[in-house]
Amino acid sequence: MASPANPKSHFHARSVSLPSEPNPLIPQAEDYLGRIRSSEAATTSSFSSVSGMISSLADFYASVDDLLLLPHTQQAFIQEGCDEVLERSLSLLDICSTGKDVVALTKETVQELQSTLRRRRGNELALRNEVGSYLASRKKAKKTIQSCLKNLKIKSTVSCANQSGTTMVDMLREAEGVALKTIKSLLTLVHGKSMSCSFFSKWMHSNRVVAAERASNSELEIVDAVVDALLSHKNGKASNIHMEHVQKVMAELESHIQDIEEEMECLIRRLIKTRVSLLNILNH
Repeated sequence: MASPANPKSHFHARSVSLPSEPNPLIPQAEDYLGRIRSSEAATTSSFSSVSGMISSLADFYASVDDLLLLPHTQQAFIQEGCDEVLERSLSLLDICSTGKDVVALTKETVQELQSTLRRRRGNELALRNEVGSYLASRKKAKKTIQSCLKNLKIKSTVSCANQSGTTMVDMLREAEGVALKTIKSLLTLVHGKSMSCSFFSKWMHSNRVVAAERASNSELEIVDAVVDALLSHKNGKASNIHMEHVQKVMAELESHIQDIEEEMECLIRRLIKTRVSLLNILNH
């Protein structure tokens, strides 16, 4: 009596790759990965560009979740072995969760400072207290970011190989490497850098910052610089700083942070779903 066909016989001659007659979901996943490669080549020096990268990663992992429902993909993972991918998915989840927590903390402190600035009616003491709280919160966030960036530096060195592979495992490795770089860009943006003294002078004498200054500094760096001036009264009195423009920049900053927080939540949900699918495949 003939024995039934072995479903794994299609893969014994080579490393398991995507089917020769791909399911429509496979080109979709490859398309998302192509967009990620294009986005990675572009600058990730602004909140909007980082937000777009996070959104592309979430789309890719959504297509991966659909692919992991296919019997062929499940068999491929069993044969090729996805223990490494599974282990690293937990590490990526931890890093993304830390990034999301830092973003959420930053949004909260910005909102509290905004509220104080709106209510400010000559109450310098209340303003200075809130500004002090903002700077303390930013100091705490920067300490967390510095620790996370050190961890990212170690993990990023593992994600450079097999960048052009055709297997699902290779695709996930590539996406993971891009995800680590994206979180690094996000944390670097939230950390910010110190502003030059010349920046304060421009704030004192104009309602608008020169375009070159805005292009080279994020909204968060501008807010940090002005907040520091409000507290220390460097280069003139705090009242000389154009508060309407400060509030406008803070509103832009809050909007960007809100977008990134939502994109991070979506990405984390996708990563959790992918991890659960991989666990189910291994335990099947």
